[in-house]
Amino acid sequence: MILPAEIPPGVDWVTLPNGVRTLAYTQAPAPPPAPVQTAQPIPAWAKTTALLAPTVGIGIGAAGIGLSYAAPGLIAMSHALWSAAALVVAAVIAVPVLIRTARRAVGSSGSGSGRSTTHITQNITATGLFGRANGTINHH
Repeated sequence: MILPAEIPPGVDWVTLPNGVRTLAYTQAPAPPPAPVQTAQPIPAWAKTTALLAPTVGIGIGAAGIGLSYAAPGLIAMSHALWSAAALVVAAVIAVPVLIRTARRAVGSSGSGSGRSTTHITQNITATGLFGRANGTINHH
């Protein structure tokens, strides 16, 4: 009789169809087959992103190079715009001052009786929406 400790691997007790038990070589049950992975198609968004990524990178690089070349001109334009803004502000302040000074100079060169002012009155009348307008202008 063979003891269970002496049974080599791959050998086991088997019952034959006529009822006799005997030792026989056995095979281990095969593991279930792994599910077959089919290749999935690449999504369109992934293809688009993969194709656009180098283009966007090259565009950003080109923009950086262009800005580095344009920087002196952009700085000069910035200074020019600030100068133009200062000129506009100076004109807004200086023009009324010059006009006021010119009026005083013209008014003081008169006959000495002070400033003479001219009053102009207008009287305009029209009849209807498309009527002819008539008017008078009076200088005092």
